[in-house]
This record gives sequence, C-alpha cells and structure tokens, in this order.
Amino acid sequence: MTGRVQGVGYRASTVDEASAYGLTGWVRNLPDGAVELEAQGDEARVTALLAWCAQGPPAARVAGVAIDECDVIDGERGFIQRR
Repeated sequence: MTGRVQGVGYRASTVDEASAYGLTGWVRNLPDGAVELEAQGDEARVTALLAWCAQGPPAARVAGVAIDECDVIDGERGFIQRR
C-alpha cells in the first residue's frame, strides 16, 4: 500500500482485520514509506481484507494497492506485524 500509510496505525489495524477474518500472514513497513503484507486463507476473506486495505484505518490516506499472488506457505500461524 502506498500513500500516508506509516505512522497512522496501519499495521496494527491490519493485524486486527486479518485476524478477524481468520487469515494468516504478516504486514510490515518498507523503507520507501509503503506497507507490504502477505495474507493467506479463504479467497473471499483475503479479498475482503484487500478491500479494507484500500481504505485502511481512519488516519490513513491510501493512494494505491498493488497485488501479487504468491505460493501458499505451509505451517503459517496467525497474522503478525513485522518490523
């Protein structure tokens, strides 16, 4: 995600949203000011999380969301915030 997405509680809110959907994965800040995440689970729930990501928490101003599909990671548990 790009835009005003760091310093606005975006990662913590994403963890809450993804956990509520029962997804696994992670979210982290990137040096360029963007936020990156990897989420896996039921396709409809991942789609719902991505729709939320386009808005983010109230203080965020999301300018863009890029989506790349990746392979499933076996054994992943929970949704965490990475540094």
